[in-house]
Amino acid sequence: MFHKILVAIDNSDTYQPVLAKGISLAKLTAANLMLLNVISPFNEQYPYPTYIYPSTIVPAVHVEAVQEYMKQWEKLKQDRDDFLSQLCQQARDLAINAEFTLSFGDPGQMICEIARNWNADLIVIGRRGRTGLSELFLGSVSNSVLHHAPCSVLTVQQPIKVDSEEPQQLQITSV
Repeated sequence: MFHKILVAIDNSDTYQPVLAKGISLAKLTAANLMLLNVISPFNEQYPYPTYIYPSTIVPAVHVEAVQEYMKQWEKLKQDRDDFLSQLCQQARDLAINAEFTLSFGDPGQMICEIARNWNADLIVIGRRGRTGLSELFLGSVSNSVLHHAPCSVLTVQQPIKVDSEEPQQLQITSV
């Protein structure tokens, strides 16, 4: 059935259902597992290079700014690498042949490219459920992968967050 399963792990705290589904399918089918995280320079959580543009007024400040920016990227890369390594070890502890990779670029495009190069049979990816304008303006990685993947795709719906407040009761009065 499946021999190679690619599990796309994002940087949110909702990766657990996606990882659990990928691990259970790999265990069930004795498939190889690859965990993937894509660092996108367009994501708002990553360092933004507003202060590294060339400056002829104070060149020393420019050099320091570039060095600080590079340190932030290296720390981000190391944190993601450590995170994936831990998740990969969890899969190996369950006797699953697992590996991981960290990539840079557009997440949808990179997931499809790595799946193609690794000859994946299945991509497991989370879905937040964006629709309408939010999907149009913010994009949807899962939608992109569904339309461009070289193999089957399993989307795992993320839990919908519900406000902790009680819903308002509808009051009906007769006139």
